[in-house]
Amino acid sequence: MSSTYKRAGVTGDLHHPGRWIALTVLVLAVLLVAVDATVLGLATPFLSEDLEPTGTQLLWIGDVYSFVIAGLLVSMGSLGDRIGRKKLLLTGATAFGAVSVLNAYASSPEMMILARALLGVAGATLMPSTLALIRNLFHDPRERSLAVGIWGAMASAGAAVGPVVGGLLLEHFWWGSVFLINLPVMAVLVAVGIKMIPESKNPAPGPWDLTSVGLSLVGMIGVVYAIKEAAAHGVGWENVVAAVGGLLALTWFVRRQLKLPAPLLDMRLFHHRGFSGAVLADLLTILGLSGIVFFLSQFLQLVQGRGPLEAGLAELPAAVGAVTAGLLAGRVARRYSVRSVVAVGLGAIGVSLAVVTVIHKETGYPLIGVLLLVVGIGAGFAFTVTSDVILSSVPKEQAGSASAVSETAYELGAALGIALLGSIVTGVYKGFGTPEGIPAAAATAAHESLGGAVETAEHLPAHQGSELVVAAQEAFVNGLRVSAAVGAVVLLATAVAAWFLLRGQRLEDGIIPDE
Repeated sequence: MSSTYKRAGVTGDLHHPGRWIALTVLVLAVLLVAVDATVLGLATPFLSEDLEPTGTQLLWIGDVYSFVIAGLLVSMGSLGDRIGRKKLLLTGATAFGAVSVLNAYASSPEMMILARALLGVAGATLMPSTLALIRNLFHDPRERSLAVGIWGAMASAGAAVGPVVGGLLLEHFWWGSVFLINLPVMAVLVAVGIKMIPESKNPAPGPWDLTSVGLSLVGMIGVVYAIKEAAAHGVGWENVVAAVGGLLALTWFVRRQLKLPAPLLDMRLFHHRGFSGAVLADLLTILGLSGIVFFLSQFLQLVQGRGPLEAGLAELPAAVGAVTAGLLAGRVARRYSVRSVVAVGLGAIGVSLAVVTVIHKETGYPLIGVLLLVVGIGAGFAFTVTSDVILSSVPKEQAGSASAVSETAYELGAALGIALLGSIVTGVYKGFGTPEGIPAAAATAAHESLGGAVETAEHLPAHQGSELVVAAQEAFVNGLRVSAAVGAVVLLATAVAAWFLLRGQRLEDGIIPDE
């Protein structure tokens, strides 16, 4: 007879047959999203040369994907709870592959921004579905911790596979090819997932409230847009209108959820201190980290002169550290404590970012490699444990909503990190002094982005081009240092906050068997 379990009033099979095979398919979706996020950084110099985006357009290309995902994750997680997480996952994977083709063949900055936004819509269906399905496939807490660790490890593996495969493609093909690698992954996911992934949903979900969907989307995008524009160009009336509109929409969203008999997001989840603490830790960690990661590929290529493949290989230590730590995180957290593992992991990232403030053009790779390894280990421990805490804090019927909150924190942090820290890099960069004799049009193009400066220098006399590139590289590195300092402060403060917010939080040790 199959074993059964009982927790929070839920009874069911303890061991779902084929759960590990199903997990293998689910992590392909994680790989899909992670690969797409990482290859963009490597492709940015080539994309800049071909599409010639302005500095602001380049930031939009980098962060609009995360903006849209952040605005739709809660809605999509709730939709999966209602119509079926498997159905939503496979539909989203198909759309993700199709829209990747549109990204690959974008012919203007505006078209690229639109394509990235549509990719965000498809991506919003994938991540909450995978975590929610893991919550329903693995009822034993120790197995679930391992499954979440594998899920996180594959996300990190995607971060490794993306730059390496992307770099290999960029050595031989045009930048659009980095998006086409999504297609075979999508095909395998859909073909195998149809047969191997069991369907799951909330048996009594209630209606999907479209008003709440609109409020969530408008509110999130309004607030994030306002922050981004204020960081890049200063506070103006447009920013204020967007911020006020976004905050009003989010306030209305929260009030509506508290009144609806079947809310899009059950706000009572946030009454759980461990849940709230884990979500906050995810958001602030990614905020402090993502802006640096986004510009690291440009540093390796445009400042240190590495090729795309070499730059991709140079970033491998972060993925190796994250994969290793993710697989060990559940065991370590049970032996010591949740708060110590999360706080130490975040602290390690913060210290590493503080060291980034002293790097320069001639900094040797051993130091960069060690920093990336430490960052990966810290992130692997912290994210795996917080994801486990979030999943184990709610009944399985609400797994989609809880997963969506977790992923919203992640994507919102990524968007804000690129917007705020990226804007710091851009702001410092634009202030560099142009060497004498540079034509005004060339100077203007060079101040838009480092990629623009390198491209502009190729059309100038050798000595002028060299002086322009050196000045631009120095300004870029200065911006990177300032951004890393801000990120370090955010990460170290988050480590302290996590120590207190996760006090007494424990991962479950086992299942309460039915009598």
